[in-house]
Amino acid sequence: MKLLITGGAGFIGSNLSRLAHSAGHEVTVIDKLTYAGNRSSLADLLGQARFSFVQADICDAEAMRRAFAEARPDKVLHLAAESHVDRSIDGPGEFIATNIAGTFQLLQAALGHWRSLSGPTKDAFRFVHVSTDEVFGSLGPSDPAFNESTPYDPHSPYSASKAASDHLARSWMDTYGLPVVVTNCSNNYGPYQFPEKLIPVVILKCLRGEPIPVYGQGENIRDWLYVDDHARALLAAATQGVPGRTYCIGGDNERRNIDLVRELCGLLDEFRPRADGQPHASAITYVTDRPGHDLRYAIDARRVRAELGWAPQEDFKSGFRKTVRWYLDHPAWAQAILDGSYRLERQGKL
Repeated sequence: MKLLITGGAGFIGSNLSRLAHSAGHEVTVIDKLTYAGNRSSLADLLGQARFSFVQADICDAEAMRRAFAEARPDKVLHLAAESHVDRSIDGPGEFIATNIAGTFQLLQAALGHWRSLSGPTKDAFRFVHVSTDEVFGSLGPSDPAFNESTPYDPHSPYSASKAASDHLARSWMDTYGLPVVVTNCSNNYGPYQFPEKLIPVVILKCLRGEPIPVYGQGENIRDWLYVDDHARALLAAATQGVPGRTYCIGGDNERRNIDLVRELCGLLDEFRPRADGQPHASAITYVTDRPGHDLRYAIDARRVRAELGWAPQEDFKSGFRKTVRWYLDHPAWAQAILDGSYRLERQGKL
């Protein structure tokens, strides 16, 4: 297949691109290379056959038209988005621009491309719009998990902008016939995650001997999904997903944040003990909770399991051991972000 992946230099996108390329597909990545886009996350793919990288903004209508004309994709997997809740609180404008206006421009470009196709190629085309479980709002401790029928109830500028983009994608199917599939995933973790998210924050704080910040009392609960498992689900949605259907993708791994942090600290105690002999968990520091912090997310993934034949291959224990090990084995990748040198590479100054 010819796949066009937006946001392919980001965390989930780079892992998806690698998995798709290793499966023999032709992959074109579009990424603006904002602060969270990192070309080095694709270092093993750059220059290879069947892989192309296009630095472009999905808000640029002409650039999107050109990208579709050159790539002629069979499937589009749309992951490009501003995604960090804290940043959306401090600066919501970028989230409105990228997640809503950018999705609109991409849908328009995809619609023009799809209309140019014919026969089986047109029938097989899919636009997979990748979203989040945060659009559903917050669950109580004993509430049933989110599923494809859960009403939308976003609580942050980030989740509101993603909810809007979900509605746009579905409306392009209902109004224009574009074969859209929407996915809503739980929290991802794994290699190449930008170190502003909880898991890499904890790992890197431990390695640097710094305080480990935990919001509130760490009572917030999340369902954790290993990134390669998510990537496999997205490829299944692109090949087997029914247009107009939504698929909720989760790891069936709910953890309180404080329990997750302690488990990560325990793995670091095993892999990289502190020089002073103290447990890494002794550096946990509770900080003021962020505004509108949802209590709990959980995903009921029965539809994607039944209809697409998908199931996660990693459990909580195996996935987090792999993740901690990866950060220990790739210190240069994280250090380039922490010291800002990855930005110089993006600007062609290295």
